[in-house]
Amino acid sequence: MADNTSEKKVWLVTGAGRGMGVDIAQAALAAGHAVVATGRNPERVSAAIGPHADLLTVTLDVTDPASAHAAVQAAVDRFGRVDVLVNNAGNFYAGFFEEISPEDFRAQVETNLFGPLNVTRAVLPVMRAQRSGVVVTMSSSAGLIGQEFTSAYAASKFALEGWMESLSPEVAPFGIRTMVVEPGFFRTDLLTPESTSYAEPSIEDYAERTRQTVTAWKSMNGQQGGDPAKLAEALVQLADQDEPPVRWVAGADAVAGVEQKAKDLLAQVDAHRELSSSLARDDATANA
Repeated sequence: MADNTSEKKVWLVTGAGRGMGVDIAQAALAAGHAVVATGRNPERVSAAIGPHADLLTVTLDVTDPASAHAAVQAAVDRFGRVDVLVNNAGNFYAGFFEEISPEDFRAQVETNLFGPLNVTRAVLPVMRAQRSGVVVTMSSSAGLIGQEFTSAYAASKFALEGWMESLSPEVAPFGIRTMVVEPGFFRTDLLTPESTSYAEPSIEDYAERTRQTVTAWKSMNGQQGGDPAKLAEALVQLADQDEPPVRWVAGADAVAGVEQKAKDLLAQVDAHRELSSSLARDDATANA
């Protein structure tokens, strides 16, 4: 029998065994919501979040559609509904494009793009039946800004953002809202060995830049300026709004980066505006 959750929302959080997922689950519980916290190891999830009467931990491998459907069904069986989905699970394959194997590149996209697709596909029928819900997907500033050594990760996040931006108008008529979160550098587990895999160096031309980048990133781990607990609390507040933002750029470094990217895009448009505007067919111009 489903619990009576009429006074609270039911959150389903993926990747809740460590890092940002733990903070998001704890923030939602602290705000008075029920949480279905998922991960490959539910015992680890329970230990990370701590005991709570409104917490259900469930096994979930986001790359397995059957696992996603089973997790959503477990949430509905326990709480009767799902109000907020947080697609948080992800990982990071770092390296120069030529040195990332095709298998690792595909695996990056499988987790960071198809994982959220699998879970969202399982949740949407529940939200459509309710005529309400919020789909939150954790992206990154790398979903808007590419840089060297992140080609696979950025590709997965750019794709994630295009999917979410297109999904938003599709589900809006059913009372379902979407929100993409684009954090900068926060003190999470992303740069730990459990979350980040480095391509095996194989090309001498990249060797020195690889060494410098890996050294810099490893030294950055645990020193990032963003506080994930504060991000989690703010995310819960935004998701609770009737109209959550479609896109939320999180962190001062991310804000600065996105502002610069926007300026660069406009400058690139202006640089060839006359040429771009001259490409209409002659008969189309004549009939305009």
